[in-house]
Order: sequence, then C-alpha cells, then structure tokens
Amino acid sequence: MGEILNVEANGVRLAYEVAGPADGPPLLLLHALGEDRTSWRAVSDALAADGWRAYAPDLRGHGASERPGTYSFELLRDDVLGFLDALGLGRVTVVSHSLGTFAASLAAIARPDAVRRLVLEEGPLPFPADPPRPVPTEAPEEPTPYDWRLLPAVAAQRNDPDPAWWRDLTAITAPTLLVAGGPSSHLRQDQLARVAGRIPDCRLVTIEAGHMIHDDRPAEFLREVRAFLSPVPAGRPADGARG
Repeated sequence: MGEILNVEANGVRLAYEVAGPADGPPLLLLHALGEDRTSWRAVSDALAADGWRAYAPDLRGHGASERPGTYSFELLRDDVLGFLDALGLGRVTVVSHSLGTFAASLAAIARPDAVRRLVLEEGPLPFPADPPRPVPTEAPEEPTPYDWRLLPAVAAQRNDPDPAWWRDLTAITAPTLLVAGGPSSHLRQDQLARVAGRIPDCRLVTIEAGHMIHDDRPAEFLREVRAFLSPVPAGRPADGARG
C-alpha cells in the first residue's frame, strides 16, 4: 500500500489505499471498529501479489476519513456501496473483519450482484449483545484515533439489533467464508456458527487466534482466504477506477 487517496461516497469523504495490478480483479478490505486501512497491510500486500487489485478504505469516523458524527451499520453499508460506485469497481470480492462484516454483509444483502465472494472474519452477530454493551455518553479523557461517537452508535445497535439483519442473511448469494477465532474470542462462537448456517453458501472455519485473527495468525488466515478465493478471477480493464 502507498499513497492515501480520497473519494466521496454517500456524501462522506473516505480515505483509501490501493495495491496490486491496475487490471486485477477488485478486492475490498473492510476493517474493524477502532482500526483503519493499515490493519490490512500484510493481507493486502499478499493478495495484491497474487494479482488482486486491493482497496482498503478507512470507514467513516476512522483513520483519515471524514468524521461526520452520524453512525450506523446502515450508513456504513451505504458508504461501501457508494465507494464501489464512485470508483466504478463493479463486482468485487470483499474481505471484512468485525465491524466491517456488518457493512459487508448488509451490502451483499442490499446488492447481491455487487459481491462476487465474501469473507467474514469474526462477524457479523445480529443477536442482542449479552451482556448489553455500555452506551457511552461522554467523550473519553484521552484522544482516540477514531471518532468516539462511533461507540454509542455501535453499542446501541448491538444491544437492539434490527431483526432484518438475521432474517435477510438468506438473501446473500455470494459464496461466503466465515472465519471464527475460537474460544479465546470475546464473541460467542455458537452464534457465529448460526450465522454461517443461515447464509445459503457459507463455509465456517476456525483459527484458534481469538478476535484478531489476521493480526495474530496472518499466515493461517491468508492460507484459508487464498484457498477460498482461488483461482484469482481473470483481470479486467481499468473501467474508470481511479488509483
């Protein structure tokens, strides 16, 4: 990854990096809450070397992207779809982690023809958080590398999820790989298994790494992802994509 680029998507400025051949098939990497595009660099560099054109945006409120102050899983979904449209990417493969899995799965539900294949690392969990997540009402004392207003928005939606998130998982048509982190993860693994069973064409694999699989076990994560994405689709014309 190299130069930070910017694009307006869904009315918000999103920063992103891109790596890989200009005519490679597009692959989108969506990070977790509190992370940014740089959390994917080892993964994106490896997949770019395989021939993918890897795009890693900062989600709204994160990294170098705009901090509009309004946040929801649905807005993240619309940002992702706007990002694809703004760059003319057409049909993409999506690799996502934690918060990013909500944006990815909701995008795949809303526009099935936009997602070729889908990787969900430790998420999504469309079940009420148990115990409920605390909903912050004041900014933390120390500055954060992301907009702290994300925290109450995410907590509120995790505590009272829209029933449609569970119901509509059956609308995902993309072949899907759900990568779970095993018992050391703070997420309930039985719920991840239920999500995998709900998505029509989904394979569940467990890498005993906890929640941060691609950080703590990058080689194993890449092995599973590469096997799932193989063979790399044929390249395509640049079709107007910038960067």
